[in-house]
Amino acid sequence: MSALRPHLFLLLVVMIFSGNILVGKALSGLPPFTISMGRVSIALLIMLPLGWHQARHGWPVFRRHWRPLLGLALSGVAFFNALIYAALSFTSPTNVAILESLIPVVTLLLSVLLLGERYRMLQWAGVVLSLFGAVVVIAAGEGAAAVPGGINPGDLIMLLAVLVWVGYSLLVKEHMARFPRYGSLLVMLAIANLALAPIALLEGAWQVIPRLEVAEFAGLAYLGIFPSVVALLLYNSALADIAPSRAAVYLNLLPVFTMLGAWWWLGDRILPVQVIGSLVVIVGVWCTIVPRRATPSGATRQQGADQ
Repeated sequence: MSALRPHLFLLLVVMIFSGNILVGKALSGLPPFTISMGRVSIALLIMLPLGWHQARHGWPVFRRHWRPLLGLALSGVAFFNALIYAALSFTSPTNVAILESLIPVVTLLLSVLLLGERYRMLQWAGVVLSLFGAVVVIAAGEGAAAVPGGINPGDLIMLLAVLVWVGYSLLVKEHMARFPRYGSLLVMLAIANLALAPIALLEGAWQVIPRLEVAEFAGLAYLGIFPSVVALLLYNSALADIAPSRAAVYLNLLPVFTMLGAWWWLGDRILPVQVIGSLVVIVGVWCTIVPRRATPSGATRQQGADQ
């Protein structure tokens, strides 16, 4: 069961991130950094009673390792989703989703270059296959025909978001183990609020927030509780057990869960080509995460390669 736990956690993360997209679509009328500040503000209030004790006692560790802590806060907590919301102001959701599917490929490449990780041909093939399946699922949507060709500012912003999340994953793998889980998230949320607040104020958040409707508050509450707290805790826990590149491949399941959610809640149709693409994604993910069957002589060597 312990071997399955990180994979179950990552499936839950994908489900939560899918809800993030669906709720984010409902809140698309709000400025992007205002949405991001709202979610991290709610998350900070939730984590305050949970993480205060650990944060206070872990302060010497935070001071000693403030650089990676700052990097974690600004990348995964503050600006990844803010950049996604900003990208959606210029480009289509289809373009954003396709570019987000580059995360596993970029993670694997940077893990090889920066961390010296080694991968088998099956894992490389799994990454490419899952990426192809994700593109099929997204491109088969009804809005795919409206996607303009070429690169626009939103596409460039989304590429930056991909690099931000990959950097966050690598930082989690290298540094997160030295920080207390709840206390560190509380500190990172505080940093994220400080980083996002000036930008949100420039967007006019001080005028937008008082006029929010009940449904919009409910949407921000979901974003603040699940993607901002629960998903990050689950993702960080999973990265303690498996490599960042293997964990990142699960993000290619995001269009599958989003497609199912849109069918269930929004009444969107599911096309046969989308079902085929979803199966390709699942096969690609499995090829990437399945461990090599170790022989007695190679078990020790393979265990080191898979960490």
